[in-house]
Amino acid sequence: MTNPTTLAQMPPTERFDVVVIGGGQAGLAAGHHLARRGLRFVILDAGDRVGHAWRDRWDSLRVFTPAHFDALPGLPFPAPRNSFPSKDAVADYLETYAARHQLPIRTGHHVDELGPTEDGRAGYVVRVGERRFEADQVVVATGAHDRPYVPEFAHDLDPSIRQLHASAYRHPSQLQEGDVLIVGASNSGAEIALDVAGRHRTLLAGRDVGEIPIDAYGRFAPVIDAVIVFAAQHILTLGNPIGRRAAEGREHGEPVERARSGKQRDAGVERVIGRVVGARDGLPLLEDGRTFAVANVIWATGYRQDFGWIKLPVVDDDGWPIHRRGVVPSAPGLYVLGLPFLWSMSSALIGGVGRDAAYIVDRIALRATSTSSRRRGDVPSLTTAT
Repeated sequence: MTNPTTLAQMPPTERFDVVVIGGGQAGLAAGHHLARRGLRFVILDAGDRVGHAWRDRWDSLRVFTPAHFDALPGLPFPAPRNSFPSKDAVADYLETYAARHQLPIRTGHHVDELGPTEDGRAGYVVRVGERRFEADQVVVATGAHDRPYVPEFAHDLDPSIRQLHASAYRHPSQLQEGDVLIVGASNSGAEIALDVAGRHRTLLAGRDVGEIPIDAYGRFAPVIDAVIVFAAQHILTLGNPIGRRAAEGREHGEPVERARSGKQRDAGVERVIGRVVGARDGLPLLEDGRTFAVANVIWATGYRQDFGWIKLPVVDDDGWPIHRRGVVPSAPGLYVLGLPFLWSMSSALIGGVGRDAAYIVDRIALRATSTSSRRRGDVPSLTTAT
């Protein structure tokens, strides 16, 4: 017999067909397609406002892709097609998108845990503090930028050196007088280097991730953009060897697009080829043995996946969810969205996530139909999804 006191102490539970975890561009794209399918769903987001992840970045940030490729399904981006919107313009667009499509998004809902139902029933439980959400299916749309990564040896640097991760950098005014070393030379590190160079001697260190070899922002931008977008969506995919090889470097940064080497030189950025591997006498140490007597270090060293809150055996040894184009085979009804190279190089971009969202929601709808048919005792018809 169930103890009535235990029942009274149980946290309130809300039930949905689908719970989407994460209200950034991936979660909103999923919401758009779920709404069109007529499924009952909710989007849970940790931020206090839609678009918070974009607002909470450095002041001068602009997206690396032109406005015509920065739209989610169902709403063009409100800017000249070959312009590069600011981070606040992107945040405003996402907020407008959620309102325009009347998406059921709940901000201030940080998900603490995702796990199976306690009684073994099909479906999942999502915990937000003392609240519970149950759903037959769940989309994890948090992307891969979960935990800022700073190497352990950062603790060995002299305490007088001011250290910031790129996620905490906003403006050069945060830095103290003296030279600046930026560790990590992909897009974020290169862009921040340009931002800092006007006020400080700036050194940019890190492995060479390559760069777009042509000026994608000059006279022939429309043609070049079209070629790059086509390659990112249709050539660099997990469906062919070229794309699979490119995907192997997903943790090492993408080729530099706007802040290329020529612009770095013009701005006075001193490029240091090689990795910072430790500290010596309190100073950053390069792999060739050089040290840098700097007053500031900005760690543009990216993020590490932190999916420990998913209490299901769905991640590999490197911490990435195991999936097939976003479908998690070991957990029926669980999906991931917004990861780099979920299917293509464009999967983590605003303009690429919509295609992945449509693919996943097709599978969600098919599974929902099959589940409903089984509950009624019907025999579901066989359909083909591509």
